[in-house]
Amino acid sequence: MKFEAQAGRYARDGFAVFKGALAGPLLDLLRGECDAFVTREDRRMDAAGTDRLGLSHRGKRYFANECQRQTPALRGMLFSPAMADIARATLGDTAYFFFDQYVVKGPEGGLPFAWHQDSGYVAGNGGPVDHAPYLTCWCPLDDATEANGTVRVIPGSHRAGIRPHVRDAATGDLAVATDEPGVIVPAKAGDIVAFSSLLLHATGANRSAAARRVYLAQYTPEAMLNPGTRQLRRNAIAFVAGGRRVTFG
Repeated sequence: MKFEAQAGRYARDGFAVFKGALAGPLLDLLRGECDAFVTREDRRMDAAGTDRLGLSHRGKRYFANECQRQTPALRGMLFSPAMADIARATLGDTAYFFFDQYVVKGPEGGLPFAWHQDSGYVAGNGGPVDHAPYLTCWCPLDDATEANGTVRVIPGSHRAGIRPHVRDAATGDLAVATDEPGVIVPAKAGDIVAFSSLLLHATGANRSAAARRVYLAQYTPEAMLNPGTRQLRRNAIAFVAGGRRVTFG
């Protein structure tokens, strides 16, 4: 089985690192599109007459969502053989593309992101509380270090289900209270830190002189439907079925 060691760690700890998975053209693709989405978020704030929209804070932290809808070239990474291998190692023989997002922290003071579970954001923003845990692929476009706000995780925290989240009015974050320090996960550009949507994780402030850029790709083991309406939430593009890649970038 490819990535057998990472599959074991993902099952045990709720996360695993796939080193160099995106090195080369796929990393170049993600880097080449990033600045345009930061500009898009600044323009959205300009239009709204504000320096904050949702989780984005001008110059400090940007969350640019649903990027593949605007730039289909990104599907070359989202539906690549590398991502299919990671989906199989973590989710198994069935995976649907769910969501993508650029997360960029500005230099010299880019904001941290509070302890949370990605499933907590689904539930906290009106999604189904009983959804199946899904996969987040955290893909640094620059070397991610403690100094520039790499991800920190609490191994094994994915076993406890969705925890209570409280929204911070100042930042927009949905946050979980915890006294655990967690484990810092440094990652090179081109690595992928893959973790369960139930894993508690956070990121620190960017204290470096350069932006810290990350691309997120998320995959579910089944289509996610909104409660009540039963309408599709986000995306559910079949990617791996019966262990085979069925959608191509």
